[in-house]
Amino acid sequence: MTKPTKRLRVAVLYGGRSGEHEISLISAASVIRNLDPTRYEVIPVGIDKEGVWHLNDLKLIESHLQKALPVFMDTPRVMLPPTTDSGGAGALVALGGVGSATPQRPIDVVFPVMHGPLCEDGTIQGLLELAGVPFVGAGVLGSAVGMDKGVSKRLVSAAGIDTAEFRTFRWDDWKHGRARVLDEIKRSLPYPMFVKPVNLGSSVGIHKVKSAGELEPALEDAFRYDSKVLVERGIAAREIELSALENVDGGEPLISVAGEIIPTHEFYSYEAKYLDEGGAALEIPAKISEAQQKEARAIAAKVFRALELEGMARVDLFLDKNTGKFLFNEVNTIPGFTSISMYPKLWEASGIGSSDLLNRLIELAIARHGRSNALKRDWKS
Repeated sequence: MTKPTKRLRVAVLYGGRSGEHEISLISAASVIRNLDPTRYEVIPVGIDKEGVWHLNDLKLIESHLQKALPVFMDTPRVMLPPTTDSGGAGALVALGGVGSATPQRPIDVVFPVMHGPLCEDGTIQGLLELAGVPFVGAGVLGSAVGMDKGVSKRLVSAAGIDTAEFRTFRWDDWKHGRARVLDEIKRSLPYPMFVKPVNLGSSVGIHKVKSAGELEPALEDAFRYDSKVLVERGIAAREIELSALENVDGGEPLISVAGEIIPTHEFYSYEAKYLDEGGAALEIPAKISEAQQKEARAIAAKVFRALELEGMARVDLFLDKNTGKFLFNEVNTIPGFTSISMYPKLWEASGIGSSDLLNRLIELAIARHGRSNALKRDWKS
């Protein structure tokens, strides 16, 4: 890959209005740490829990790059409007307006390192599309369907990929028909089962339910995080994960070796992921047969296409211990980039180091933006 003649200005967005805000701070520190300073000028933009964008100074956050980035609240507030006077390029503009004391900061590409609703679900991606700037990761459609566990399961099922049996319920179903929801779940799914907020990741709000007495509290808690909840049949399974990367030359996506999450907790909960250093072991590559590795990679590529994904994704599968079948679990369109995150670790095991991976993701973002700009936006006879 040829080095650019000038450094690209990369706005790294982190934080956000999500239950996964804190995980984003850790991921963003890792991304900035691994961005080549000879290629990129990093512009850190911290988004607080109210959704306000703060233009941070890289020098102010340098001492935090080994851990988690802060969102400094006393820094200039900025926005990314759809139109600017910066010669057609995207630019961060002070909330006080173009004529305020904070100058515009032109940017070449945006790297969103945010997880969960209002970050990873197509909302930020839609804003960036309107602003007309290249951005890393899936577009609006892929981000939205990838985030919604119910929709993504229905789409991959339609593509011929197996999933565990599941049901989804909305908040109004629960509010106006609690007894009916409980009855439907008890009639259709055996114990144990998993209760999950549909649009959250990092195992936030997930409960393993083993008996009738645990079901209602689990649903009540899951609805604290989302207006739609998924209830899924629990199976005895191994957790297999693969990293996917869009092919810059087109064609089939690149898929890493398969790895395995081996939780020391009862399941791979938020605590196991982020609070307990011994919460899980990562087996890379997974101890499965060569035929199973090949099958898992083929499924991951099929999922990437079925969900209209771009840029990157982590594809999570179950390997049923009883049947030996792979089942689709979920995708993460902005996977974690922390020191314990599977996405970069799987690529490292597949021959792509962290800095090279980030270079490729930025290259993909710019290439997609170029293709989009080449499309006709008007019609003339």
